[in-house]
Amino acid sequence: MTSTVIPKIDIFNHVIPAGYLAAIKQCYKDGGLVKRLTNLRMLWDIDARAGMLDQWPEVQQVLTLASPPPEVLGGPSQSPGFARIANDGMADIVRRYPRKFPAFVAAVPMNNVPEALREMDRAIGRLGARGIEIKTSVNGRPLDDPEFYPVFEHASKVHGVPVWMHPIRPESFTDYPSESKSRYEIWQVMGWPFETTAAMARMVFSGLFDRLPELKVITHHCGGMLPFFAGRAETLWAQLGSRTAGEDYSQVLKGLKRPFMEYFRMFYGDTVLGGSASALRCGLDFFGPDNVVFASDCPFDPEGGPMFIREGIHSIEGLNLPDDVKRKIYVENAEKLLKIKAFITS
Repeated sequence: MTSTVIPKIDIFNHVIPAGYLAAIKQCYKDGGLVKRLTNLRMLWDIDARAGMLDQWPEVQQVLTLASPPPEVLGGPSQSPGFARIANDGMADIVRRYPRKFPAFVAAVPMNNVPEALREMDRAIGRLGARGIEIKTSVNGRPLDDPEFYPVFEHASKVHGVPVWMHPIRPESFTDYPSESKSRYEIWQVMGWPFETTAAMARMVFSGLFDRLPELKVITHHCGGMLPFFAGRAETLWAQLGSRTAGEDYSQVLKGLKRPFMEYFRMFYGDTVLGGSASALRCGLDFFGPDNVVFASDCPFDPEGGPMFIREGIHSIEGLNLPDDVKRKIYVENAEKLLKIKAFITS
C-alpha cells in the first residue's frame, strides 16, 4: 500500500532578494554577518534554491527576510526604502515560483512606525504578503514599548495577519560585564533563544494579549527557552515581585484577565530545533498540536540549505505522532494562519 505524502508548508525560512543584499553590502557595518550572508548561496540565488527544493516536492516555503532588518540598515528616513526593496523582491520571487514559494511575509521598518503601517498596507494589500516579520527588539528597545503597539494593532485588527517574531542579539551584547563582546558566538547560539523568551514575557506581562486577544505571534525555535523551563517559569513568576525592591510588581498578575501561563501558550512555536525530536516533544507538549508549525530555518544549516529541511522532517517523524497531529503541524495550522491552501503534489 502506498502512503499519502502530506503537503508541508515551511513557515519560517529566509531569503535575501538581490536588491536587499546590495543594500546590506553598502550600508551594514558588521563584516562577520556580511561574510555569512554572502557565502550562503541559497539565500539569494533563488533559481538554485528552487532547484534544491525539488528534493521535497511536497514542501512549499513561506518566505521571510533574513537579518539584518530594515531598521538596522538605516535610520528612520532610510529604513522604509529598504523595507520596500525587500518586499518587492520577495513578491517577485513568489510570482516567479508560486508552487515553491506560495507566500511571503512583509518586512516593516520598526524605527519608523507610521511608515511601518504604510508599508504593511502596501505589502499586504498590493503585493499579497500574508503577515509581517519583526525582531525581538528594535535597535535595543523592547517590543512592549508603547510606540510599537500600533504595529501589533494594525496587523491583528486591520489586516488579521500573524506576526513572525525572529530573535536578534548582536555580538556586542556581552556575556560578561568585564568583556567588550560575546565570544564563541554564544550571543547567537544561546542568546537568541533567550531573546525570544524575554520578548514573549514582556508581551505577556505588559497585557498585550488582553488588549489584542486576536493577535497571533509565531516564535522561532519553538518558543526559545520557555517550553523547557515552563515549570520554573510557572512557579517562580507566580511569585512575581517577591525579589524586586526597585519596582512594584504586586499588581501585575492581578491585572491580567487570565492565568499568566495561558498567555504563553497563545504563541505559536515553530519546529526549528536543529532536528532534535526530544526538543520538539517538549515544545509540542507545551504549545499543543494546534500551535506548532513546521519550519526549517533554511538555509542556515551546515550544508547551506537542505539539512534543516531534512532533519526537521525527521524530528517530526521520529515522534511517531498520529497522522492528524502530523497534518496539523505540517500544513493545517499554517493554512489557517495564512488563509491559504497548500499546493497538492503527486
